[in-house]
Amino acid sequence: MELTGIKDIDALRVEDRTVFVRVDFNVPMKDGVVTDPARIVGALPTINALRERGARVVLASHLGRPKGEPRPEFSLVPVAGKLAELLDADVIAPDDCVGDGVRKVVRDLEPGGVVLLENLRFHRAEEKADPLFARELASLADVYVNDAFGTAHRKHASTWEMVRHFADADKGCGYLIRRELQYLTPLLSGAERPYVGIMGGAKVSDKIKVIENLLGKLDILMIGGAMAYTFLKAQGVGIGTSLVEADRVELATRLIERAERTRTRLLLPLDHGIAPAFDSSDRRDTPDEEIPDGMMGLDIGPRTVRSWTEHVTGAKTVIWNGPVGLFEREPFHRGTFAIANAIADNRAAMTVIGGGDSAAAIAAAGRAADVTHVSTGGGASLEYLEGIDLPGIAALRKGCRFDP
Repeated sequence: MELTGIKDIDALRVEDRTVFVRVDFNVPMKDGVVTDPARIVGALPTINALRERGARVVLASHLGRPKGEPRPEFSLVPVAGKLAELLDADVIAPDDCVGDGVRKVVRDLEPGGVVLLENLRFHRAEEKADPLFARELASLADVYVNDAFGTAHRKHASTWEMVRHFADADKGCGYLIRRELQYLTPLLSGAERPYVGIMGGAKVSDKIKVIENLLGKLDILMIGGAMAYTFLKAQGVGIGTSLVEADRVELATRLIERAERTRTRLLLPLDHGIAPAFDSSDRRDTPDEEIPDGMMGLDIGPRTVRSWTEHVTGAKTVIWNGPVGLFEREPFHRGTFAIANAIADNRAAMTVIGGGDSAAAIAAAGRAADVTHVSTGGGASLEYLEGIDLPGIAALRKGCRFDP
């Protein structure tokens, strides 16, 4: 799963050639305006490097879930406008991603020129990895580059099937994917110790395989968020009306036992921020791990913050995936923001933040710039940490054997 066998764009011959770049421009929009260009900004180093070397750059992405049909609200035309603004250069935006018109636009590109194809998912063939659709996409370019880590776990036409049409010498990754692999790979093998993990979020079921794969690698695993209540219930601790996955209690018990066998210290909250209802802002903090009847846990408490901060401060490697409370709403943001600050303050450690809600949490705390790496892939980073060889990464590897 590492960079072994994968070329990056520095090792590809791109001068005066057409390069197809799969990017992740699935950005938030409102009334036809890009409200957060972070994913576009993340692709700029790769795009600029290719342009500077005289490549003709053909960008392709999806946006939203149009379900295989052209829908104006999911058009990438506004994204092309934002990209042009950021590049301070023209970006051509055809009305499709395949077809005669698109081929002509690409053929007429000058070196350094940029095209952003229309939403790939306007065609059902994209998500079905249709061979004919993939062949059409591949016919647009001489070189294939994937720089969309957020979709690397998808076996789609643009991330898997079309790559078979490029020789090993003409396929590789962009700088964004290179950076993802640079920081995620050591988390699976050879991380500097003490190695601390923080897992949060709503469901144990979302993180089962990650937890299983990291037990024995981590020195300490702290579990917060709603998923902690399933583990506490497994230990016979009262959790009031807190969210719990009743069908995962037995699994939680097994994970606790496995942590003991693998000598990973598994830490659960020592106290909680609670309220009488999910939509209540009447926070109280419990004196211990017990949550009274009629109350629900919505955050970790101050004792937990102090204890976990101490472990984070002494760590040399930290992986954080999932908020430890309802950080989107005051006053239940305190625990998550405290953990974010503790991680960001540890400048001696390699600190990696998983994508999705974890990335949103570190950004909301204003500390995203103070950690080593914030992953751009929610589902992709989770599957990578599970030990899965992501299709979008595997396809780039020299000698990849594609399915028949």
